[in-house]
Amino acid sequence: MRRLLVAALLLSGVARANDVKAPDISPPDTWQARQRGTLRIMNKIASTVASITLNVGETVPFQSLQITLSGCFVRPPDLPADATAHVAIVDSRQDQPGFNGWILKNEPGLNMLEHPVYDVQLAACS
Repeated sequence: MRRLLVAALLLSGVARANDVKAPDISPPDTWQARQRGTLRIMNKIASTVASITLNVGETVPFQSLQITLSGCFVRPPDLPADATAHVAIVDSRQDQPGFNGWILKNEPGLNMLEHPVYDVQLAACS
């Protein structure tokens, strides 16, 4: 009798556990679009750092650079925090490198802008 009672209690617990819905989790490749991006730009010669905020689709000048933000995205709150932006950077001085690609906030070293004067990093998307 005691075994039957224990088995009934265990089975009732299993039934209740099956009624609990697992949390919704975003797929790992999910990104949410934002309308603005903030870039941190370091002038390595002058040892200065500035932040600029752009709207998606906007081009702004910064010293000899023209910077265009064409997209800014963040991870959903249920995934590890990160942000990414697609930027195009053109230097008005001849023979200076430009950049057209993605920048990850948490991996600034993956940015392939190899500029002798400027480092550009993504600070945030909002």
